[in-house]
Amino acid sequence: MPSLPNVLSIAGSDPSGGAGIQADLKTFAALGCYGMAVITALTAQNTRGVTGVHMPPADFVAQQIDAIFADIRVDAVKIGMLGSPQIVAVVADALARHGARNIVLDPVLVATSGDSLGAPGVIEAMRDKLLPLARVVTPNIPEAMAFTGLGEPKSVHDLAALAAAMAEQGARAVLVKGGHMLGEASSDLLFEGESAEVFSKPRVDTKNTHGTGCTLSSAIAAQLAKGVELRQAVESAKAYLTQALRDSVRLDVGSGHGPVHHMWTLTEM
Repeated sequence: MPSLPNVLSIAGSDPSGGAGIQADLKTFAALGCYGMAVITALTAQNTRGVTGVHMPPADFVAQQIDAIFADIRVDAVKIGMLGSPQIVAVVADALARHGARNIVLDPVLVATSGDSLGAPGVIEAMRDKLLPLARVVTPNIPEAMAFTGLGEPKSVHDLAALAAAMAEQGARAVLVKGGHMLGEASSDLLFEGESAEVFSKPRVDTKNTHGTGCTLSSAIAAQLAKGVELRQAVESAKAYLTQALRDSVRLDVGSGHGPVHHMWTLTEM
């Protein structure tokens, strides 16, 4: 019997369980992978917002990564919240040193609640050190705007311009998540090389959107770990997230932006 793929999340912790490390591990399990976690930040947050962030020393983040790679085969890596340029640097150096593959970079800068999760200099450090290592970068619209300096997109054509601008900064492939745009459909755009492809699903009418970006990027990493090519990984991940949004009606978690139902593939409630 073949072994399960091993997927490593390098991200912050969300004690409410909807985003960050907790969302990633649930997603990996739901999609048939063995999940591991390197914690880059401890946050105090719930469905209503973030009230505090505590980051470990950068060298301890590197120590966590080294411990994993010294002992365990890593088939894919998802990167989420990296709260300082120093942490970005040690993560990039460690992953390059260990020859990490199938890296999905989700450049988390702002929480669903609107709270900032990134310190000054993080974007520049990611641009210089992490974009070239990543198989795909998965910014939402505000994050792509922060990287590129371009204005707010009004159309799919504008999404393509954002993605192309990030590719020019060194990204091999860019998936711009279009959830912030209005309309009956939620459309994401994958730009790789000179080609662009749009992935659309009907928009789910729910306020349970906490951790959607984390969930999509970790689902892509899980598919890449299984050997799925990028386009199919994106398509499968978007289908998984869409159903997780629909099934979030089964949950009763908090009074703000609740989480999606990550484990819909495994549970009957």
